[in-house]
Amino acid sequence: MKRFRYVMLTVSLALAAGLKAQEKLPLKLVGTIPLPGLKDGDFDHFAPDLDGHRLFLTAEENGKVLVFDTNSNTLVHTIEDLKAPHAILYRKDLKKLFIVDGDASAVKVYDSENYKIIGEIKVAIDADSIAYDAATKLLYIVTGGREAHTPYTLIAVIDTNKSEKLRDIKIASNHIEAIILEHSGPRMFMNITGQDAVGVLDRNKSALQATWPLPAGDKANVAMAFDEANHRIFVVTRTPGKLIVLNSDNGKVIADLPAVGFVDDAAYDAKQKRVYVAGDQFVDVFEQKDADHYALLARIPGSFRAKTAILVPELNRYYLAVPHHENKDAEVRVYDIQP
Repeated sequence: MKRFRYVMLTVSLALAAGLKAQEKLPLKLVGTIPLPGLKDGDFDHFAPDLDGHRLFLTAEENGKVLVFDTNSNTLVHTIEDLKAPHAILYRKDLKKLFIVDGDASAVKVYDSENYKIIGEIKVAIDADSIAYDAATKLLYIVTGGREAHTPYTLIAVIDTNKSEKLRDIKIASNHIEAIILEHSGPRMFMNITGQDAVGVLDRNKSALQATWPLPAGDKANVAMAFDEANHRIFVVTRTPGKLIVLNSDNGKVIADLPAVGFVDDAAYDAKQKRVYVAGDQFVDVFEQKDADHYALLARIPGSFRAKTAILVPELNRYYLAVPHHENKDAEVRVYDIQP
């Protein structure tokens, strides 16, 4: 009997220690949304509807956009008629969804209330990453490049008020990934992945101002986040997996740290002073001690190619999309942000 009590006490202490350790992690798993109807294939990007308590997710290789209720953490709708959806803009004031469908060479416009298609804007093939300027209502989309078999990429500029393309901005590289806009000025930062560099574009002039090469040996820069207040750009590479911090005024490298591999999404948390990096098998959480100093705070277990994520600070939530793999259903993991 004494031995049984000792074993039970040991188990209880171990469980308590495990729970306490989880409570100390910067991300605490609070829910999982099962997605049993999906086959193998990557997700690409999320987009939130805060007032409507919805979250949109592009299931790129399944040709669907999934709609979740963020109150109940359930799948409430699926938009089916897409080829390869990559990114989404939700405009609350227009009650419209702008869905970038890469293989269809189009931005498809949907009524966000009934999910019926109401328009289409043609762009170059392989339309992918986006950035939205809320002040001008202009949507910038990376298009063309490798799939178009051209030595350049086009940044399509869309007037979302009129649902029409205004122009294309040509960039002399066949591979561009993430793009981010500054709010205090006219610059756009972009991962010029084909040149292992970060580009700085003047949106007013539709021309590159500068190109900042990454440190030698750092390649495949895919994800990007921005701390505009502290003038810091966070660039994440896949080869090798690394977080690189740049001064957004001059491109100077401030810090670089090893990071999870095969990353696709990065997010800066201004409230908690953290950078979240989602990649294959893990989510790395980096602490910003100050604008010049960073450290790995935690490595959260992820899953196979679970590289699509979004930070929604208004909900104090972080969402991670996990693809279907080896007979394990796809799912979305819901985390609370822990102080």
